[in-house]
This record gives sequence, structure tokens and C-alpha cells, in this order.
Amino acid sequence: MPSSLVVLHVAAGSVALASGGVALYSLKGAKVHRKSGMLFVLVMMAMSVTGAVMAALKPEAISVLAGALTFYLVTTALLTVRRPASGARWIDLGAMLVALAIGIAGIHFGFEALNSPAGTKDGFPPPPYFIFGSVALLASLLDLRMLFARGVAGPHRLARHLWRMCFALLIAAASFFLGQAQVFPDPIRNLALLAIPVLVVLLLMLYWMARVLFARRYRRA
Repeated sequence: MPSSLVVLHVAAGSVALASGGVALYSLKGAKVHRKSGMLFVLVMMAMSVTGAVMAALKPEAISVLAGALTFYLVTTALLTVRRPASGARWIDLGAMLVALAIGIAGIHFGFEALNSPAGTKDGFPPPPYFIFGSVALLASLLDLRMLFARGVAGPHRLARHLWRMCFALLIAAASFFLGQAQVFPDPIRNLALLAIPVLVVLLLMLYWMARVLFARRYRRA
């Protein structure tokens, strides 16, 4: 494995967790949120691409899926609030097809793991494959709905941006705190303890989703 790729992946992941945390906690739409969110998108793109490449070299299908899904999520989340001047519909269509491909691959790999003698694929059980595949398929259906509706507006636009950014952060947090538990000191190397930051991200995502969808101040966004 090229050492430069590993260093870039680790550095991007560290910055992503920090900037993502700031963006998640800060007031939505404020300057701090916009600046930290843009940094989060850039480093998440770098992290997901390097992670997927390293996983493909192993090979490790689950990490390839996670990297591809993360890249798709942060890209479409950004496009939701920063539309290009032209060609947006074709970009949205292409993104939907990417999500569909990730979803189909995830479900396929999940059944491969389920039907294998060891009950795993590349050392991983079926649930992670099914989770990533289901999220990707759900995202592709929401993309299709947006294409038919010719866009998304108001609180639903903010919700689309929010859940995609948050789920990408959730993947990064789970990959670091749970997937790399061996790098933590023995006193805190406990999955229940390391799961707390991941649960915090999930709970904050649900909180902001509820606030964006039901609070009056976001109705005209």
C-alpha cells in the first residue's frame, strides 16, 4: 500500500471529523457553518477516494462501497445548496445512477456474504453491505423523485442537504471509532465507549432534521 496514500487518507479523515463536528454543531446557514461545511466536503472527497482506492487494492468490497457512497453523499449534498449554472439536471441524473449502482452492488455483496460458507465477504458479515446498499437505493429513489419534481425547495431542500452530509460524517465516525478501535489506548478500547461519538452524530442528525422540517424559521429557506 503506497504510504503517501495512507497519510493522505488519515490526514483527510482527521480534518473531516473536526470540520464535520464544527459544521454539525454550528448554526445552520451561518458563516462558521458554511466555511467548515465546505472544508468538510473537500476533505471528505479526498478521504473517500483514497479509502476506496486502498480498499480496491486489498481487495475489501465493504470499504469500496463506503468510499463510493460517502463521495456521492457529500457531492449531492453540496449540489443541493450550490447549484451549477447549467447542466444540473444531467448531473443529478448521473448522481442517481451512481447511487443506484452502489445500492445494487451493496445488496449483491450482502447476499454473497449471506450465502458464503463462512457467512462473510472479505471478512465482513452481511449487515454492513445491506445497510450501505439500502441507503444508496433510498438516496437514488429520492434523486428520482427530485428529478420528476424538477427540483426540491424549502425545508425539504435543507433536509436533503443535511441528512446526506450527516450520514457521510456518520460513516467517517464509525470507520474511525469502531473500524479502527485497535489504535486507541487500552483503557478506552471498549466498543460501547467508542460508539458514543457515532451515536452523538446520529442523534444530532435526527435533531437537526426535525428542526429543519418543523421549525418555522426554515420554512422559507
